[in-house]
Amino acid sequence: MPFNRFLPSVFLTGALLATPALAEPGGCIKGATAGGIAGHFVGKGHAKAGAAGGCAAGMARRHEARKKAREDAKQQQGAQQNEQNTQNSTQSMTPGSASPQN
Repeated sequence: MPFNRFLPSVFLTGALLATPALAEPGGCIKGATAGGIAGHFVGKGHAKAGAAGGCAAGMARRHEARKKAREDAKQQQGAQQNEQNTQNSTQSMTPGSASPQN
């Protein structure tokens, strides 16, 4: 393999690895880059297929991560609401919490 064809993929991979990690994993661009590079090393003509497969896998991974984040947020919101209800019920039961009647 000529060096001038290999060099751009090395720079692109380095640029993607040097970017700061975001909260969301995967995605089409990251998956396509990884799949394209892997497909390139597998054999001639496999880079495009690897990029397409990597893009699909990256999007599926991001979808699952967003789905899990929504479920976690709902659970956390429910736990906070239960905690507030518990605090409100204990405050209403404490002696002296009612206003004095004169």
